[in-house]
Amino acid sequence: MDFLNTAAPVKAPVVRNIPAAEKPTLIGLSREEMGRALVGKGVAERQVKMRVSQLWHWLYVRGVSDFDDMTNVSKDMREMLKTHFTIARPEIVDEQISSDGTRKWLLRFPARGAGRPVEIETVYIPEEGRGTLCISSQVGCTLTCSFCHTGTQKLVRNLTAEEILSQLLLARDRLGDFPDRDTPAGAIVPAEGRKVSNIVMMGMGEPLYNFESVKTALLIATDGDGLSLSKRRVTLSTSGIVPEIYRTGSEIGVMLAISLHAVRDELRDMLVPINKKYPLKELLEACRAYPSLSNARRITFEYVMLKDVNDTLEDAKLLVQLLKGIPAKINLIPFNPWPGTNYQCSDWEQIERFADFINQAGYASPIRTPRGRDILAACGQLKSESERMRKVERMAFEAMMIVGHGEDD
Repeated sequence: MDFLNTAAPVKAPVVRNIPAAEKPTLIGLSREEMGRALVGKGVAERQVKMRVSQLWHWLYVRGVSDFDDMTNVSKDMREMLKTHFTIARPEIVDEQISSDGTRKWLLRFPARGAGRPVEIETVYIPEEGRGTLCISSQVGCTLTCSFCHTGTQKLVRNLTAEEILSQLLLARDRLGDFPDRDTPAGAIVPAEGRKVSNIVMMGMGEPLYNFESVKTALLIATDGDGLSLSKRRVTLSTSGIVPEIYRTGSEIGVMLAISLHAVRDELRDMLVPINKKYPLKELLEACRAYPSLSNARRITFEYVMLKDVNDTLEDAKLLVQLLKGIPAKINLIPFNPWPGTNYQCSDWEQIERFADFINQAGYASPIRTPRGRDILAACGQLKSESERMRKVERMAFEAMMIVGHGEDD
């Protein structure tokens, strides 16, 4: 009997081609997490350290988003990586470029529990000596600050570490800011050095309500063997989540910015409602305790100028008293109007008087210059596509640049 002919045919294993959106990403993983992920797919323990080092270099030094571009990784290894993981960039729904060089990207990420795909905005502001990228940490916001347009969009979900970091990777892609990448024609970028030299966690959301993901992303962004941004050029802006301010200083170590906007608790309770939970005294104690404070590592205090609300010289005097003993810079932000708001911007002459008083008291108090006004890319104006105003309305409103944060090395 011919047993070979009567045996049941052996079927080849079916390998499902998993869509990239369903694959786990390697972006945003720590080295230890990346190593465990590789071991889980059959990489020998003795090779893990070398493989992680290779991947880290390609992802964060060379900026590749396709495994096939990793030329010193074996073909078999690349096929395994393509089968099980993704390093793809987020989908760009829209890219707007202002006449002053400000760029705004509307990015789409998977639902991940939100019920449908989510969208966030990332803004890039070029200057002569630096380029600042404003990164979002949440889809929407929970804080409902009364003067902030972004705060009118309810929180949908937190962004993952990958989604936070991907905003930086995508911006560097689009600006030709990785080795061997060309800057796109017509892009306005710093004349020398990196196109993205500074980042601020100041986009949609409250970063300290998404602490772990923000921490992971910023530690990768400042890792000396990868993206290698100086911690002095990375600023985290918070409305005042006091416990996590202490953690930010000890666990992340980046520059700190505080959305202050008022010098009396009763007014700040209205403008920045989180003040009811963490009032000014507690907030400023946390600021005074922030590690390594000095004139070279100042805290930036954001102060939006609201006509007949917080812009008197008495307010300026109280501000100076509140900040006594804290190495600080005070950014004065002319209010950005948006449809439905009841606030008005302070008169320019009053803003200058306010700034002069603070300067004479020994604090730097730059007044932000209008930027990105035609694409609604300024502080407090970021909002998802589904909620954005028609372009003809957006063109009518002033926008501010997100600059002046982080120190120059």
